[in-house]
Amino acid sequence: MTANTESERVAERLQRSSARLSYDPDVDVDWLAPLVEGAYGKAPERCSLYGTELWERLDEAQRGELSRQEAAAAAASGIWFELILMQGLVRHVYNSDPTTHNAQYALTEIADECRHSTMFARSIAKTGGVVRRPSRSAHRAGKVFGAICGPALLFAGAIYVEELADGMQREMMRDSSLQPMIRMISRIHVIEEARHISFAKDELGRAWARHGRIGRELIRWAIAAMAYVATSELLHPKAYTAVGLDPREARQVAAANPHWRRTKATWAAKAVDHFTEIGLIGGPSRRLWRRAGVLD
Repeated sequence: MTANTESERVAERLQRSSARLSYDPDVDVDWLAPLVEGAYGKAPERCSLYGTELWERLDEAQRGELSRQEAAAAAASGIWFELILMQGLVRHVYNSDPTTHNAQYALTEIADECRHSTMFARSIAKTGGVVRRPSRSAHRAGKVFGAICGPALLFAGAIYVEELADGMQREMMRDSSLQPMIRMISRIHVIEEARHISFAKDELGRAWARHGRIGRELIRWAIAAMAYVATSELLHPKAYTAVGLDPREARQVAAANPHWRRTKATWAAKAVDHFTEIGLIGGPSRRLWRRAGVLD
């Protein structure tokens, strides 16, 4: 089977799956239901300060609010990356034959991501999230990434961010103690992103194989830098300010918190394992993965 034939087979299967099981967040999320008072946005043990002295200084209301603000910050970073991904997918289709299943599934994924970004934005507004945009440095990095990324970097970036979100949201959708709205949003995203991850892995395999030694080393550094920025954007100083903490101190405590590092490593494990298997993680760039807190 040729690479093009395999690409078409995968894309056609994913198109059929999308037709069978897709969601409309405008209908499938109950936006009019009131929030459950006191319910967390994510499990307390998955908060960045859990297990630290700063966490012990917070009362129950502050802990719940921090969990909701951290969930909102993660949603804001999700919008930011999905916008970058959509730019890359549009270029992918622009350079493709639009009559192929591959191009048409890419268009289907763009439509999915548009709905997801709107869904995340509505959830931030509904929960009173103060984080609406990425940090300035991440915003600038996103412009660069969106402008320079070729297929290998685009699909590797998609795999990393989507697997990171998947690890987090699979826990959230099963946790009955969390806000019902957040659980439903997590469920929708997990189900639909599973197809996106399959598509990205298939495309990455072919794109990675086309690069030689120097090209692969450049991509290793670029994806490590992207992963570092994307993982850092799970947190935002404003989330700490919202509960009366000094943001500089809180970020330093979170960065040194072994519990938070284990949490990030757990969420990113599938992407890290896949990248290690195909040789996308290796050599000096491993240092950036360690700095991101997702690699021992």
